[in-house]
Amino acid sequence: MKSLFIITGASKGIGKALAEKLASNPDNEVIGISRSEVKSQYANLKGISLDLSNFDLIRQSFEVIFLDGDFERIVLINNAGWIGQIDHFGNLKSKSIRDIFNINTIAPALLINEFVNKYSGLKDKERIVVNISSGAAKKAIDGWSGYSASKAALNMMTATAQKEAELNKTGIKFYALSPGVVDTDMQSAIRASSEESFSSLSKFKDLKEKNQLNTAAEVAEKILYLIQNPNLFTEVLQDVREFTSEK
Repeated sequence: MKSLFIITGASKGIGKALAEKLASNPDNEVIGISRSEVKSQYANLKGISLDLSNFDLIRQSFEVIFLDGDFERIVLINNAGWIGQIDHFGNLKSKSIRDIFNINTIAPALLINEFVNKYSGLKDKERIVVNISSGAAKKAIDGWSGYSASKAALNMMTATAQKEAELNKTGIKFYALSPGVVDTDMQSAIRASSEESFSSLSKFKDLKEKNQLNTAAEVAEKILYLIQNPNLFTEVLQDVREFTSEK
């Protein structure tokens, strides 16, 4: 099956693991979007350098992101995310408040909108959108107001997109997937914060010290399992801790 995969945040972490795994199959065309360069040994992985907080650049890049072609499966994975400034209200910078919603919520909305506009008529093709969310979307965590709220907005946006797909009978499947606690640069940023700005800091340090973090590769396998078996996942909101991937 010839497939097109579009992945944001593809230069590191979960995004990089996904892009590399998918590109290892020559039947896949992979578009890897990242602010930094996407390096790969695979010719079928095309890197696009793009700052997802720059909406004009996103719109100008639609033609090179959403390709035409005889694809049987087309998948958008909004993986890029930012923890933002970890601090309490009263100490947050205005730019940090703005940027976290731009990256975590508005950029995915722009990409989803164009995905639906471009591919909704291809009803004989399999089309899937996976938005990488967080368990923090369901919790009030001090110091994480922007992250939790932007991911909660992403969850509701995904659920709304699925409802619209059903009303419009487009056949597109939408998921918001929580990846669990993953050993990425985001976790490093969390551990570098202070207990004054984040009261649960010691818990996250313990997870690292006790080797209890999932690897990006492990989570990538589970995301791919969902994409390959959408018939097994009927709900919009998913959590990798609630299902296992087959290898």
